[in-house]
Amino acid sequence: MAAAADEFRLRLKAQKAEIDPAFPWYPYDTLANFTHLAPFLATHTLASLAGDGGILDIGAADGDTAFFLESLGYKVGIVDHGPTNFNGLRGANKVRDKLQSRVAIDDIDLDSYFVLPEARYNLVFFLGILYHLKNPFYVLEHLARVAKHVLVSTRIARFTPTGQAIASIPAAYLLQPDEANNDATNFWIFTEAGLRRIFERCGWEILEYRSVGDTLRSEPGRSDRDERAFALLRSTRVQ
Repeated sequence: MAAAADEFRLRLKAQKAEIDPAFPWYPYDTLANFTHLAPFLATHTLASLAGDGGILDIGAADGDTAFFLESLGYKVGIVDHGPTNFNGLRGANKVRDKLQSRVAIDDIDLDSYFVLPEARYNLVFFLGILYHLKNPFYVLEHLARVAKHVLVSTRIARFTPTGQAIASIPAAYLLQPDEANNDATNFWIFTEAGLRRIFERCGWEILEYRSVGDTLRSEPGRSDRDERAFALLRSTRVQ
């Protein structure tokens, strides 16, 4: 899977250059997530998780992951929000047109009352979004009622900026607007214990879990002490 994502990345980069090399494409490599997800997908294959149902990619940036999954034969949808998307979702729409893709792109604000495009999903990709939400509890609980499995990643922290050890405390740190990457859409940085607790309380069972990055000294706002948690979750509310 990781090798296939690498190959698709090269093709997609060439496609974007043909569209408009000066366009403000999302600057981060979202397909690199498959390197971290590879251990999960070796045990729980993508085919077994997705089945014959649709896959939803929430917070898709320019849609790289969604278009990659579509290239593997899956029906995929994108949910993102123009005002908080890096280029107002123009990038995802440009790529969809270039690829003549059938990926549906829906502009939905998860920080409001929302309804997802379909009533059921076998698998949702929810990578790098949780700490951008004002109300992560509400969104996780909502997803647990409509999605059987979720692949989630988010930033976590082991220490406060003042050096207090918090990894074992079920808590979340609320960032100042400019505290992390000068990005006011960054809100809650969970501890590992806090992340596990909110998963459980929102109706999720953890099937797989790992963290990458600075797994010894991570802090909420420092880019040089960034730790990311990845988890494969199964809903206890969807059969």
